[in-house]
Amino acid sequence: MKKLNMGCGIDYKEGFVNLDFHSHVKIDVQHNLNQFPYPFNENEFDYILASHVLEHLDKPFDVMTELHRLLKKGGTLHVKVPHFSRGFTHSEHKAGFDVTFPYYFDSNFTKSGYYGVDFKLVKLRLNYFAFFHLLPYMGVSKPVIFGMKIFGKVINFFANLSPKLCSRFWCFWVGGFEEIEFVFIKK
Repeated sequence: MKKLNMGCGIDYKEGFVNLDFHSHVKIDVQHNLNQFPYPFNENEFDYILASHVLEHLDKPFDVMTELHRLLKKGGTLHVKVPHFSRGFTHSEHKAGFDVTFPYYFDSNFTKSGYYGVDFKLVKLRLNYFAFFHLLPYMGVSKPVIFGMKIFGKVINFFANLSPKLCSRFWCFWVGGFEEIEFVFIKK
């Protein structure tokens, strides 16, 4: 199984082709992710992970088209991005995402919205907290992190009973969600 870790940053993963723009981190392939095509063959990967990278790129829909090209039929694309309710907390973020993002890759969606590449959504999940690994660098103590994890699990439980309802009506009541996660299968 061939796997791509797109925009890996410091999250180098063994068993993956680790792709990033920056050369100061450990990578396998350096490439500007705003430039197409990416330096891989069509239908090359069985699994692609794009964790917190789409929001940094100029044209996320074009990136999704390129990832569709790289992915084998039946392959899995795992995308993690900021939820729109907290999407602009990083100075380089160009977009926040919501529960409607997958519609643009469903050929049954209105032709004015469909983006031309078919993905089947198999998982959609809201995550209240997504960056526990960064909290110690921000001076947050272990007991506080532990409490945040418990609180986050409770919020996640209720949010994921109906992510669409949460995104539409109550996500801002709890201060917004750090992450929305999508798992797609290439049709």
